[in-house]
Amino acid sequence: MKKVLIIGKNGMLGQELVKIFKQDKNYKVVAWDKEDIDISREKEVAKKISIIHPEIILNAAAYNAVDKCENKKEFEVAKKINGLAPGYLAAAAKKNKAILVHYSSDYVFNGLPEIPEPSGCTHSCGSCGLHADFVPEIGFSENDKPKPVNAYGKTKLLGEKAVAKNTKKYYLIRISKLFGAAALTKDAKKSFFDVMLELGKKNKEVKVVDEEIACFTYAPDLAKKTKEIIDAEKPFGIYHITNTDQTTWYEACVTLYKLAKLKTKIIPVSGEEFPRPAARPYCSVLLNTKLNPLRSYKEALKEYLKK
Repeated sequence: MKKVLIIGKNGMLGQELVKIFKQDKNYKVVAWDKEDIDISREKEVAKKISIIHPEIILNAAAYNAVDKCENKKEFEVAKKINGLAPGYLAAAAKKNKAILVHYSSDYVFNGLPEIPEPSGCTHSCGSCGLHADFVPEIGFSENDKPKPVNAYGKTKLLGEKAVAKNTKKYYLIRISKLFGAAALTKDAKKSFFDVMLELGKKNKEVKVVDEEIACFTYAPDLAKKTKEIIDAEKPFGIYHITNTDQTTWYEACVTLYKLAKLKTKIIPVSGEEFPRPAARPYCSVLLNTKLNPLRSYKEALKEYLKK
């Protein structure tokens, strides 16, 4: 039986990780939240983790207030949780000969992915027919160089570097636009779909930004895939896990209201309609080149609404 420590047990992802690992008798689950450990304190992390001596550590704790993070004081808080703490956990994992699983974000990228060319392309389009049936897969792969455009993304990248610096036995999983059952933590950030459901029930029409192409990640699907990676003993390194079907906020809201049978009118608008402190990447699609793909976010959303 392997002992797995899950940090952030009351969060949207944390509660799903606890659920999925407790279902397997091969794992003994120890689950902590911020009242059990302050991951921003290096000595506390080292001491408490050494006491229970886990074989696997899953860090689902994070600072995710993207716009607040543009504030200098909030940025310092975010750096401690997203940037320094993952390094402390990685060092503790190494000391205890444990595997660390840490979650990062699509916001480590700048939103301007390179557009691939078909194999054999010589850039002589006058005589080339290679592009005729070629549909490029546009997005960021696991090996693309991160270059965040906002403070939140910078803190997540700091965390990625801290993990890689302090241990070799890690799975760094980048995700995008998480949704699922509401976090149990007080004042936790709501998912996009929960916010739009509330607005759709209260209003006859809503305005939604028709920009920022990305993918959604359903928390239960992410938890299952995380366990699959561990069970299969996949090579250590970076993984991208999102549900398939890239979309804008507006297109996702159209899907949501259709599935929820809401008649609310949806008006597509540009990002300038809702000025926000933090810049957003225009395209932050995470390309998965290492794992079997997850189902469409539309199927996952249908399941979520039923629950």
